[in-house]
Formats: sequence, C-alpha cells, structure tokens
Amino acid sequence: MKKVSLNKISADKEANLLVCSSLVNSSADTSSARHSSTRDSSPCLLTTAESKALRGIAILGIMLHNYCHFLGFAVKENEYTFTAARPAQLLDRLMSPDMYLPVHLLSFFGHYGVPVFLFISGFGLVCKYERDARGRVGTLPFTGYHYLKLLRLMFLGYIAFAVVSCLHPHGYHGYTVGRVLAQLLMYINLLPDPDHIIKPGPYWFFGLMLQLYVVYRLFVYRRRSLNVVVLMAVCWLAQAVFTPAADPGGEILNRIRYNFIGGMLPFGAGVLYARCGRCLPAWAYACVALVSAAAVFAGSFAFQAWLWVPLFVVTGAVATIRLVPARALGVCVWFGAVSSALFVVHPVTREIIISMSYRGQVYTGLLVYVAASILLAWLFKLAFRYIPKPKLRS
Repeated sequence: MKKVSLNKISADKEANLLVCSSLVNSSADTSSARHSSTRDSSPCLLTTAESKALRGIAILGIMLHNYCHFLGFAVKENEYTFTAARPAQLLDRLMSPDMYLPVHLLSFFGHYGVPVFLFISGFGLVCKYERDARGRVGTLPFTGYHYLKLLRLMFLGYIAFAVVSCLHPHGYHGYTVGRVLAQLLMYINLLPDPDHIIKPGPYWFFGLMLQLYVVYRLFVYRRRSLNVVVLMAVCWLAQAVFTPAADPGGEILNRIRYNFIGGMLPFGAGVLYARCGRCLPAWAYACVALVSAAAVFAGSFAFQAWLWVPLFVVTGAVATIRLVPARALGVCVWFGAVSSALFVVHPVTREIIISMSYRGQVYTGLLVYVAASILLAWLFKLAFRYIPKPKLRS
C-alpha cells in the first residue's frame, strides 16, 4: 500500500479521515468516520479499526493493572510518583521468573493504557473540531457538552460502586456529600489526598479528561501547533523539578500528576500527530516500535527518563498497531468498541471478585473478573441507550 503524507491528502479525502475518539468519546456519533474503516478505503494516520484496537489494548491494560496491583505480592507501578526500588524489583522478577510473572508485568506496566487513551483523545479532537467546515465552537458550549458526555458515562458506574462498597464489609465507607459532589462535578482531582478520596480510584480519569477538554478549547483549538509544544514543555518542566530528592514523599508530584499537567505529554502528542503526522513505511514503523519498547523499559529506571515514558508508550503502540494486519485486530477492535463501558464497570466487579485472588486463586479470580466485567459492560452498554446523549450547541 502506498503511504501518503497527511499534508498531501486532497480536501475531499480529508472528509474521510478518522474522527477517532477517546474512551469518553467512544459513544459519540462516528458515522462520518466509517468510510475509513479499512486501510484501503482512505489514506490516513489511523483507521477506525486501528483506533478501536488501540482503545481495546488500552482498556485491557488498565483493567488488568487495576486488579493485579491490589495483590500484595505484585510489583507495584510508578504511576503518580517515582520509587527507584520498584523497577529494580521488576528486574529481579524478570531475572528469576515464576508463574506470577504476568501479574508483575500487568501491575507495573498496565496503567500505561491511560496515555494511550489521552493520545487518541487529542488526535480525535483535532479530527472532529478542526477538520470540518463547522464554525467555531464556544468555550462554554464545548465544555458543557463534554462534561455531560463524561457524566453520562460515569453516573451509573458511580452509583453501582457506591452500593457495592456500602454492602461489602471491607468496602469504601468514606463517602461524604462534599466528596460525592466533587466527583460528580469532576473537580475532585484538585483536592488534597486524591489517592484516598477518589473512589473508585480509576474515576480520576474523568476529572483529568474534563481538564484537558478545557485546556484544548482555551489554548489549542485552531491555534498554532507551537502552543501545544509550549504546553507540553511547561507541563514536563513542572514535574521535572520535583525530583525524589526535592520532593522526598512525592506529595507535590502526586498532586500534579492527578491533573492535566501529568497527562499533557501524550495528549499533546495526539494533537500534533493529527496535525503534522506522516504515514511511514513498514520498516520505519518497526524501528519506531522497537526503539519505543526499549525506551519504555530503560526509562522506567530513572526519574527524568520516566517522565517521558508515556510518550514512548504511545509511539510504540501506534507503530505496532500500524504493522498488524487489519484482519488480526478483531479481538482488540471488539474490546475497543466496549471500552467505555468496561472502564466504568471494572472497579465494581473488582470490588466483588478480588477476594478470590486474595485467597490464593490468583488466575481463577482474574479470569472470573474479566468475564464478569465483559458481561456487566454489555449490560451497561444497553443501559446507556436509555440515557439521552448531550448535544453540542454552537
């Protein structure tokens, strides 16, 4: 297949570019993008199938990570703060592997599904709002529309988790009116001690996404790409100064990375890829995938390099998905199609089932958890049909 650079695609073909969406956008109307559902139908940087496959891989990583890292013996991840002992522990497990090596790997690396979602989101916003003939969208209508989309996804799962937690003898019982309102209004990420007040924990993503939507509309939307580069650099610098030596307990860095500053690198990369990206030959994608994989692993051992790992995760993921034949993406595409519902429900099923793994049935519990999450996600996906979708008002 002949590779074509984005800036050479004719105007009539640009209409067929993928209007991809992130986890929280996957329930939106994408009928205008379905013409590019295969690689042969339209030259583009990501097809609809590839975008869904990336979401599928990302949600599987997040789902499995959020289960495995609760197991006491699993090597813990460096997600919000950096602890040098953790990658050292992983290396030790790799040098002396046992039957739980997959659990260690998922616990340590699985959370990097989040940067993949952020990348797809940035890419999708450019395709949706900057590549059509619609007029400029106001800041308040844009923010309100995306807030309601997020709330529509979160609401049922939040209620279900609260009910399960209240009924579970060891569940979370720290709900207050203030915390519930902060979660529903999605400013809870800004409050002190986010590790212990955001319940279920993965729902921090909703607050993060709302912040990134606001940042996109105020500073990125139809503005120069230099703005994106500057934002990425400033956000990186805001984290780089809080080294383990300067911030021994990691409290400041933890607060920062729960908010848009921590997610700007992959999100901005998605915006830049949509605007400036080029299709590459297969050998180049293979090189990018190999270099990215090496950078992700090696970068996990040093603080400053660790800050850049999310960028290499997304470059590696995109390069890999571009190398895989379309017909081999089926399972990942299916998981991508239900990724929104899976994200919402998996904390609920984990709360119920993880005790099985605590009792020693590690892989049995993991399999039951995945199966139950898929079933509950399917039910939630049906329920979403009865919740009105918000409309974007100009």
